[in-house]
Parts: sequence; structure tokens; C-alpha cells
Amino acid sequence: MHAALRSFTMSPDPRSLPIEPADFAVDVRFIAGPADGSGEESFDLTVCTPEWLARQAGSGFYPGRHHLVVNFELFSVSALQTWIESKVSAVSGDTWAEVGERLGRWAYWEFEDYTH
Repeated sequence: MHAALRSFTMSPDPRSLPIEPADFAVDVRFIAGPADGSGEESFDLTVCTPEWLARQAGSGFYPGRHHLVVNFELFSVSALQTWIESKVSAVSGDTWAEVGERLGRWAYWEFEDYTH
């Protein structure tokens, strides 16, 4: 079973970033589901620059799970979406739960830490 990207949204819109755009973070939510079937689940990721990450770690520590650090000079929404789509479609497993867990290694899966 392989995963497929169904949708992709960002908040706030990167075009609304402040004057100093090299220090930014945006929240990305993407919806993924089985490539060969119905169903979908959400995954969240904080996309940030090294400058933003350094500012967050100003007190000495910052837990960086579910973050993607990008080079501002090379950043574009279309490149990010293409990168996420390629990462999602490369994930496979025997069950959707296995696929979700693998995607959850780099993006927060809505069912992370869920127990039956």
C-alpha cells in the first residue's frame, strides 16, 4: 500500500510574511490517503527557516519534532508542495496504519499516540 497526497494548505499564507521574511515559520497541513483507495487523514508540519529556529532556541533548548527547516533563498510554495508530495508517495506499508506511522515520523499524524 502506498500513500498519496490529497491536499495541502499553509497558514499563514507565505505571501503575508513580515518585512524580515528570512525569519519565518508556517504551519502546513496535508491530507494523505491510500493511493489505490478511499480515505484520508491529516498530517501537520511546521516549516521554518534556521533563523526562526535559532530564535526559538534562544533560551537554550527547543524541541524540534515535526519541523522542516528550509533555506529561505530557495523556498517556494510549489517546491515545498512537490517535496511533500514526493515524500508522501514514497511511503508504503502492508496496512494504512503502518503507512500513517511512517509518515508520522516526520509530520504530526492526527492518530499519533492513539491506542485502541
